[in-house]
Amino acid sequence: MRSRMSASASSGSETELATVLVETYSVNDLMNQHLLAHLDPRAWRAAPPGKAGSGRTIAALFAHLHNCRLVWIRNSAPHLKCPVALDPDRCTMRQAAAAHKKSAAQCLRMLSDALTGGPDRRVTKFNRGSWVPVWPAGGAMFAYMFSHEAHHRGQILMLAHQFGYRIPPPVWGRIWQWNWLWKQVGLETRPR
Repeated sequence: MRSRMSASASSGSETELATVLVETYSVNDLMNQHLLAHLDPRAWRAAPPGKAGSGRTIAALFAHLHNCRLVWIRNSAPHLKCPVALDPDRCTMRQAAAAHKKSAAQCLRMLSDALTGGPDRRVTKFNRGSWVPVWPAGGAMFAYMFSHEAHHRGQILMLAHQFGYRIPPPVWGRIWQWNWLWKQVGLETRPR
């Protein structure tokens, strides 16, 4: 599909779109932190239903999210410092929360640079690993990163419920209250 926007209109709207995408990603980790803060610790290492070894624990899911971010940073923005990886079998909830804050901050820096589109940007590609093709840095990069985490947040909520440690609706509902999320991360705008 070809864009029908003029070059000058495109430039202004692309800049605004990049700003909105970066703002949206900035609330992404708050969603994860909110779930971590309200997760019953007994659910952290509970074995998932089904055949033994066929699924991830909630601890392993949070570690996976963090460790995927590290792959993205290492492969797409090697000039940024990568935080330490999480061991899915040993990390604590507190370690996961701290690690997520660090990797989220670096992903936000990476996305901010990637979405500028300027000649001085350092992030020009999105490399998710050796098993998939490399993409140009841009909107699809943002969409992949955000949807990957949203998918696993859904799994975390489902597992907590299946384990009998359901996260109450007023808590999980916060991840859908984007005006609240925007304020919590200190943005002066609102979702747009």
